[in-house]
Amino acid sequence: MKQKAYARAGVDIDLGNRVKSTLPQMLAGTHRREVMGKVGGFGGLFALDVKKYKQPVLVSSVDGVGTKLKLAFAMDRHDTIGQDLVNHCVDDIAVLGAEPLFFLDYLGTGKLEPHVFTEIIRGFAKACAENNCTLIGGETAQMPGFYQKGEYDVSGTIVGVVDKSRMLNGQKSVKRGDAVIGIASSGLHTNGYSLARKIFFEQLKLKPKSRVAELGGTIGDELLNVHISYWPLVQSLLKKFNLGATRVIRGLAHITGGGFVDNIPRVLPGNCDVVIRKGTWKMQPIFRMIVEKGGVPDEELYQVFNMGIGMTVIVAADKADAVLREINRSKHTAWIIGEVVKGKGEARVV
Repeated sequence: MKQKAYARAGVDIDLGNRVKSTLPQMLAGTHRREVMGKVGGFGGLFALDVKKYKQPVLVSSVDGVGTKLKLAFAMDRHDTIGQDLVNHCVDDIAVLGAEPLFFLDYLGTGKLEPHVFTEIIRGFAKACAENNCTLIGGETAQMPGFYQKGEYDVSGTIVGVVDKSRMLNGQKSVKRGDAVIGIASSGLHTNGYSLARKIFFEQLKLKPKSRVAELGGTIGDELLNVHISYWPLVQSLLKKFNLGATRVIRGLAHITGGGFVDNIPRVLPGNCDVVIRKGTWKMQPIFRMIVEKGGVPDEELYQVFNMGIGMTVIVAADKADAVLREINRSKHTAWIIGEVVKGKGEARVV
């Protein structure tokens, strides 16, 4: 059969349709009863059960994966990228106490490669299922000449809900004397990769498939570790400790781009600072390598990377040990890493 003109120009609509025909099966595990219609319509339909909430507040966030994609291209591994994107977006709304409802993705590429598309979507589906969140729709764009060969970009939008009375607002609840708990990350998550790639691949002359003894594997595999979703843990903590008017969990901060320095202040009142104390948690080997061999000043490292802490929890000081025990009973590791002091809404690492 003669190839169509649009396909000869680089956009194969028929291929796109064949690849997308596998979506219903791949996304079946993400289905929630509130979903109406099927994937592939002009708009995703979700009938919010308003009876579950006194004052439902919708919470949304949008993000990408950044230059972590360069590692996926180099390793030809694309299964983790979809998980990264969903979990990052889920964590961004989890800090408000919001339950994720549905997720939409955007994938743009020069040439649609079926195995790459399938791996990415499987990652989306896996993370959505783990977060009880529906992948309700998305967009796949073929744009020849726009991207480098073998490259693509992804972004995602999450929508969740929280009852207004249960919404976390650290600016109103955080108090001087509160404790700060840090929950371990799985590595860099999805931030700081431009600097990390410069350190590992330009300064240290490593290749993505170089084995590094202290990492127990290749540097590429280490840098592709999946961004953790903290929502299941946050949900259980709120159910246990924030009962009625009680607010043991005062505020949460997702440690993403901007590190401790820029993210923690987003949940602080104007008369409080947070002091984070170095050495109070076990730093993963990847961060020790960055500290020892990167040649980057400490103050910048803690503003670029999460340095081993993916989420901070500000809690009432007299309940800090109880919250810490609860976190450590789960599949997470955590430490008391700082405290709230009098100040002007800043975070300091000392």
